[in-house]
Amino acid sequence: MKKFMIASVLMALVCISFFSMPANAQLATKKVLTLDAAKKLASAAEAEALKNKWTMVVAIVDDGGNLMYLEKIDNTQIGSIEVAIQKAKTAILFKRPTKVFEDKVIKEGRTAILSLPNAIAIEGGLPIVVDGQYIGAIGISGGSSDQDGVVAKAAVDKFSAQ
Repeated sequence: MKKFMIASVLMALVCISFFSMPANAQLATKKVLTLDAAKKLASAAEAEALKNKWTMVVAIVDDGGNLMYLEKIDNTQIGSIEVAIQKAKTAILFKRPTKVFEDKVIKEGRTAILSLPNAIAIEGGLPIVVDGQYIGAIGISGGSSDQDGVVAKAAVDKFSAQ
C-alpha cells in the first residue's frame, strides 16, 4: 500500500511538472493562409487571366490541401474546376510546382509519376510559401498548361510582393 502511495505521488509530481512547462516549449508558431489572403490571390489570378483574355478556374487550398476558395471566370469549361483543385492539392502535398511533374513525365519519360496518389502532372499548380513555411497553394486551369502556369505565377508573385 505504501509503495502504491509513493508511486502515485511521484506520478502526480511528474504530471504537474510536465503540464506546468511553458506552452511555447510545446507549440510552434505557424503562419496560415486566411480567407482574405486567398481572395487576394484569386483576384490577382483573375486579373492576369482577363488581361490575356483567358477564361480560367482559380482554386486556393490551405496547407492541408483543403479547398478554401474557388473562382470560375464566366464561360470557363466546367471540367477545369476539378483540375484546378487537383493542381493546387498536388502543389501543396508535394511542396513543389506541378510543372516539375509535367517535366519529369514529358521530358524525361518518367511515367511512373502518373501513378502517385494526388499528383497531377500538368503545369498550373504552385505552392504558396511565406517565411519558409508552406501555407497553401494555388491551382489554375482553363488554358494551355503554359497559360495556367503564367496566371498562377503572376498571382503568387503579386501576393509575395505585398
